[in-house]
Amino acid sequence: MRIGLIGYGNISRTLMKLLSDELAAPLSSLTVLSLPEFAETTRQQLAEEGKKVAGELTVVDNGEEFLRASFDLVIECAGHSAVSAYVPEFLSRGTDTIIVSIGALADQELETRLRKAAETGGGQIILPAGAIGGVDILSALRPTGLTSVTYRGRKPPVAWSGTPAEDILDLPNVKEAVVFFKGNARDAAQQYPKNANVAATLALAGLGFEATKVELVADPQAPGNVHEYHVESPVANYRIEIENKPSAGNAKTSVTTVYSVLRAVMNRIQPVVI
Repeated sequence: MRIGLIGYGNISRTLMKLLSDELAAPLSSLTVLSLPEFAETTRQQLAEEGKKVAGELTVVDNGEEFLRASFDLVIECAGHSAVSAYVPEFLSRGTDTIIVSIGALADQELETRLRKAAETGGGQIILPAGAIGGVDILSALRPTGLTSVTYRGRKPPVAWSGTPAEDILDLPNVKEAVVFFKGNARDAAQQYPKNANVAATLALAGLGFEATKVELVADPQAPGNVHEYHVESPVANYRIEIENKPSAGNAKTSVTTVYSVLRAVMNRIQPVVI
């Protein structure tokens, strides 16, 4: 399998380590698109971390060069702008693509572009569950006529640094849990693009961006990144709460996110998919 990887940050590097343990045999090739200023560092890291992952390792720092390459699978790990810049082209050529920055689809125009490219070219948009569980049952219940989907994201104040929450709260001095955002999944994903991918995932699996209710909370007592949501439908009601450990390299990201991406990759390789 030939894989193209967009970005080589915390998620991508951890994914390399996991793939080196999980793959029964190396991939035929792995090509990483890096920012020019990080390309040499990425080459050095990949030479060490990716040697068990693929027989051929390449790092490119030019987007046009990356777009000219042919892959069996593309994995986006570089943020909303990367989804817009690269994913539609690969989908239109029939290349299945895993999108990690799922919140990018809160942009209606971009979501339309992606869906049209996939329908036209035959490439499949693969959206891993990320930091949340139970997405399978939520998606399964959608045809029954979902009544409500309500999500609450609770993280330590430091995880909200660098977001609009800084303009609402004095984050270093928050002493108790504070709800600083109430709205729908579209607004949450657009205003908090690095924190609200879970809200976008639930919206896409269930009632949509406008109808999915969201609360975001800064809580100094939170044991990690806590994701909880409640679903009501004519067939079944359920509630899920997951306490995720924050990634060592990025407090905004839950460790389980990269394992979800690993699962999506292995599902393209293994003979049995669960």
